[in-house]
Amino acid sequence: MSTRAYLLLGSNLGDRVARLAQARRDLAATAGRLVAASALYETAAWGVEDQPAFLNQALVIDTELDAPALLAACLATEQQQGRERLVRWAARTLDVDILLFGQEIVATPSLTVPHPALPGRRFALVPLAEVAPQLVHPQLHRTIGQLLADCPDPLAVTRVSH
Repeated sequence: MSTRAYLLLGSNLGDRVARLAQARRDLAATAGRLVAASALYETAAWGVEDQPAFLNQALVIDTELDAPALLAACLATEQQQGRERLVRWAARTLDVDILLFGQEIVATPSLTVPHPALPGRRFALVPLAEVAPQLVHPQLHRTIGQLLADCPDPLAVTRVSH
């Protein structure tokens, strides 16, 4: 049985557009069927601000994997593009986050879904709202569109492609 999962891609090093395109191909080959992809959005870096701006994109995939296996596929995709985890929120070639995994709630030492920071991060909510505005957050019982409307994050999120 497949599960509809919602991922967020991010990159702020190298050819960001090419990195996100490669990540889409890699995830479609290893994680599941790509159902939808948002436009690309540019946002100033969050957390550690003295670094290049990020491009972000939300993906909707139907996957046969369970949440831990999907996380492993996401991490492998990051590693294929040279991701190094040296400093939290540092510049990176590729970041792949699981935002939502169906209506499941997952809490393990290595994975928390829904992504705990989702309601406070405009750079994740804007692309997610493009592809799934009526999706209901399984813990907060509010739609992604409602979460975006109430998001306290002041960072501008600018659409840069279709």
